Amino acid sequence: MKTFLLIASFPDSLIKFRGALLRALVAKGLSVHVAAPDISSAASVREELVLMGIQVHEIGLQRTGTNPLADLRAVLEMQRLMRKIKPDYVLGYTIKPVIYGSIAAWLAAVPKRFALVTGLGYAFTGEASGKRGVLRQLIQRLYRFGLSRCHKVFFQNPDDQALFRDLGLLSDVVPSRVVNGSGVDVAEYPTRPFPDALSFLLIARLLGDKGVREYARAAQMVKRKHPEISFKLVGWIDDNPDAIDPQELDEWVRSGTLEFLGKLADVRPAIEESSVYVLPSYREGTPRTVLEAMAMGRPVVTTDAPGCRETVEDGVNGFLVPVQSVDGLANAMARFVESPELMGRMGQSSRQIAEDKYDVRKVNDFMLSEMGI
Repeated sequence: MKTFLLIASFPDSLIKFRGALLRALVAKGLSVHVAAPDISSAASVREELVLMGIQVHEIGLQRTGTNPLADLRAVLEMQRLMRKIKPDYVLGYTIKPVIYGSIAAWLAAVPKRFALVTGLGYAFTGEASGKRGVLRQLIQRLYRFGLSRCHKVFFQNPDDQALFRDLGLLSDVVPSRVVNGSGVDVAEYPTRPFPDALSFLLIARLLGDKGVREYARAAQMVKRKHPEISFKLVGWIDDNPDAIDPQELDEWVRSGTLEFLGKLADVRPAIEESSVYVLPSYREGTPRTVLEAMAMGRPVVTTDAPGCRETVEDGVNGFLVPVQSVDGLANAMARFVESPELMGRMGQSSRQIAEDKYDVRKVNDFMLSEMGI
């Protein structure tokens, strides 16, 4: 029996983003292991994984931060784990599992080493100056070293793949493939009728780079002419240098600009109760929330940015707007207010694109084939 190890930085993502992939691996007859930090405290996640027949390991990997000693300890810990379970395949996703998991797998002589770049994050967005510029240089060097130890690298959009090649972070001898995001189970996100009252929704970690501030300012512009329209926000303030200040959020809620729904374990009710999904992000891998909204038949307003632009055919299932353009975002949302008949046609197109391009089974079949499984 072949053994597969999946390395994550956040326990909840193992079920939400990789659950279907893990089930597919088990169905293929592999012995499947997962490793993630803080997974012992995520009881529901651990229990679900065990019920799936998956073996769970906790590792001391810090999801954020740049403590070199802590990161070195994590590499050595993962190396010891791999020497113990002897995986035939290792796949890491998100920055630290990709970099340090690949290095550990190389040190442990794992036969097949893969990485999935799901997005570039804080260090690759914004101005490359000051602390962010130093961090960017460090992460690029680490990527260059870690990815050179892989047998194949997966990206979630062609822009990220091209950028890594252009920057020399991925050598010409390491093959790479683009997959259609994490996919979405279209059966679990069925189409729902639109609510009676038109409303907009953004689901995201509350970071500047997610376009949360642009969403709030555009909402203010639209509400001046259409005060009855509601703008909903789902998410949480993350431990990130780019995080929204809690006072900003409080002011948006106090002024009536945004309706804050907090962090939701299940976003389907929020999508069902909204008319149009909005994501003004500066850059993504492929945004899972957009795929979920598309599957449920919602038109999308997002940015003409890497990872985002792949999900929307402008004028077909939504609108693309320039990155950081408050005016462009407000104008796109106002088009639905002034022409609500657009929602039905564009919502149907969203669902069709989700079924044709982003069905999680198609995405996972492609990845498994590319890994030789």
